[in-house]
Amino acid sequence: MGTTTIRVDTETHARLVEMSRQTDRSLIDTVRDAAEALQRQQFAMGVARELDQLRSDPEAWKAYLGEADSTLVGDGVG
Repeated sequence: MGTTTIRVDTETHARLVEMSRQTDRSLIDTVRDAAEALQRQQFAMGVARELDQLRSDPEAWKAYLGEADSTLVGDGVG
């Protein structure tokens, strides 16, 4: 995998370096992990927003719940 240079302020750089030291990981791995965590957080927030919008429409919410019930697996798990 190739690399590139990004500019960050000195405070952010210091925080990343400290996180790297605490986890005994490279700075590249720490930045990669941070980007992955942010991407997952943004995805989760998007899902939450979409569910809130769905809940605001009683008919759509009822249809969603009905569809969810119809796809349940009857294995007793969950």
